[in-house]
Amino acid sequence: MNTLKLWMTAIGFSLSLVVSATEGMWMVAFLNRVQHAEMNNLGLKLTPEEIYSINQACLKDAIVRLNYGGCTGEVVSSKGLIFTNHHCAYDGIQTLSTVNKNYLQDGFCAKSFDEELPIPNFAISFLVRVENVTEEVLSVATIGMAEADRDKAIAAKMKEISGRNKENGKYEPEVKSFFYGNEYYLFVYQTFTDIRLVGNPPESVGKFGGDTDNWMWPRHTGDFSMIRIYANEKNEPAAYSVNNRPYEPKYHLKTNMQGVEEGDYAMIMGYPGRTSRYLTSFGIDQAINGRNPALIESFGKKLETWKSFMDKDAEVRLMYAAKYASIANTWKYYIGQTQGLKKLDVRSKKAAIENKFTEWVKGDAKRQDQYGNALGLIKDYHNEWDSQVVLATYSALCLSGGAEFMGYANALNKELKALLDEKDPGKRAEMKEALKNERAEFWKEYNANVDKGVFINLIQLFRERVAAEQQPSWMKDILDKKFKGNVQKMADEIFLKSLAISESAFNAFLAEPEQKTLTKDLGLQIAAASATFTDEIRAKNPTSKFNKGYREFVAGYREMEKRPLAPDANSTMRVTYGQIKNYKAADALIYDYYTTSNGILEKWDDTNPEFTVPSELIKLLQSKDYGPYANKKGELVTCFIGDLDITGGNSGSPVMDANGNLIGIAFDGNWEAMSGDIAYEKDLQRTICVDIRYVLFIVDKLMGGKNIVDELTYYRPAPVVSAPTPANIQEVQTPKEPLENKNNNADSPKKEGTKNNKPKN
Repeated sequence: MNTLKLWMTAIGFSLSLVVSATEGMWMVAFLNRVQHAEMNNLGLKLTPEEIYSINQACLKDAIVRLNYGGCTGEVVSSKGLIFTNHHCAYDGIQTLSTVNKNYLQDGFCAKSFDEELPIPNFAISFLVRVENVTEEVLSVATIGMAEADRDKAIAAKMKEISGRNKENGKYEPEVKSFFYGNEYYLFVYQTFTDIRLVGNPPESVGKFGGDTDNWMWPRHTGDFSMIRIYANEKNEPAAYSVNNRPYEPKYHLKTNMQGVEEGDYAMIMGYPGRTSRYLTSFGIDQAINGRNPALIESFGKKLETWKSFMDKDAEVRLMYAAKYASIANTWKYYIGQTQGLKKLDVRSKKAAIENKFTEWVKGDAKRQDQYGNALGLIKDYHNEWDSQVVLATYSALCLSGGAEFMGYANALNKELKALLDEKDPGKRAEMKEALKNERAEFWKEYNANVDKGVFINLIQLFRERVAAEQQPSWMKDILDKKFKGNVQKMADEIFLKSLAISESAFNAFLAEPEQKTLTKDLGLQIAAASATFTDEIRAKNPTSKFNKGYREFVAGYREMEKRPLAPDANSTMRVTYGQIKNYKAADALIYDYYTTSNGILEKWDDTNPEFTVPSELIKLLQSKDYGPYANKKGELVTCFIGDLDITGGNSGSPVMDANGNLIGIAFDGNWEAMSGDIAYEKDLQRTICVDIRYVLFIVDKLMGGKNIVDELTYYRPAPVVSAPTPANIQEVQTPKEPLENKNNNADSPKKEGTKNNKPKN
């Protein structure tokens, strides 16, 4: 079926309407005429089929999903080389590092395939195809069906559709809900697991600015890393093997070294994780007054505790580097989101939409029947659940999901009980071996002293913030009665004796498994009781009212608006487009659209670990030894911004020009628009990108990776007749294109010199 026709029919777009050129994370498989026209008006030179196709190589085939949706990457060579963000490969780099060979701190660059390092537990997926399965999925949802029964029937149908598209394990299919259950789409992926680290800059480059600069502009961070996909002799996914070879992709991006100018067209394709653009004013109240403050405080306490240990011990600092970075990013995000929601008065904007919706519904009897209860259901949901949100958040983040051992101990408790129930000696032996391996894996990046500090501080925080009558029974029965409320003493016993912590206790149990050992184990008891407590709170969430209310509200809102509306992000491939732009951050404060290496020297501070700079880089920058990577003014551009609409999951996404060539890598949003996942702010919202020329400057000049620079394919626009270059101005040249890359120009979506590929003057 014609996908364009299907999409247009399904949601009734009016082609005559003018839409925002930038707001929205649009499904690449179903770009409608309105979006494509807007993209063309801004400068796009590609057809929809050159962006997404199942019949020919296209941009879609160069965009990859990392670790099932955590980040995005792009294929940039015919040998399966992937560019992504430094923070996207951070965990893998940390895993490969030791105190004596610290790739995070010092950087790494393979000079040959043989030097590339296998990254454990890393997956890269290609999107094969997308299908609209809305009609089939919703066929099981009958009128008058109870919401719980409806959810169950739909889940079963989604599982059935996924199951029949696996093709004997060749693919990984999944069905995703869109527009709060109004539409459903099947996504089919092919996943590779032999992934190897090719290179990453030193942390002082890849994470320059640290938490201070996180979410901020101006930015000078070289947030990139390089990995490679390996495949078997048939170019198919395979487990790691020394016999595997670099993957040969269907399509890879060319690199454009011409740079960007203000007003240039730009677009991003990637896997944005989650937005809540249809959230109501009730949801804003919940975020500001309930969930966010509790989340910020809980994560802040964990970070504070971790840092106190990391600052004292290099081994702990390395072990917890990735965990700390991940939580710190989320923590600061919610601080910014809360401030943004308040400052930009998002609640009033949402309330205005709801008032408009209410009046529209009242204007027609049919609409009243279809959508008249929607906002009432949403309001009822919040009336019931908002009183529990703070408790639910503290319980999840301070108890069951607080100290690391709590989650491990709860899972371990269930596995040990299963071991006790198993009567077959052979299976028991297998289970014991599996338990030993699990424990060894957990302890690779675990420090009991650190986790003990987290446990104490988060339990104390929970008790301070949650009323006694709302606390779990074990706090009264164990903490108060046995330990007189002293969390330190309780922690001392747990971390000394619990078999979740003590290796000797763990091995003793495996030698002689007994139920009474589990029953007496204080750590296992508290972990299990905390998990049960959290689950019981979550069970009170009236999700049926939420689901039905938002499904009807969003359906009605789309009908009311009669214009293209993008679905919320849900870790599926999307495209967002716009222009390279500056912005006004505050009164009399206008930020330029790009930064240069001068800013690195201005921020350089050897007394602050977030702003240290490698001495070799200092020399290069001070001598202005930029090589072929400078712009026309002789500057080394580090980062740039554009009014592109992204969110978490887009980290590592390619920023492309009008011809689909790589000009940068997206890595962040800006502080002034941190509420953008809930309400897009067109005048403020910007995507922060590392310039591809700075990436290659670091690879070539600092990391010594000329082999990588030579491996890339470079976009070369047709010559432009212009006035002679003055003799005193040196023309900037791009790196020489490698002769051995036989298909450097074979897979471009637009061949140079064609009508639709004229360079901009």
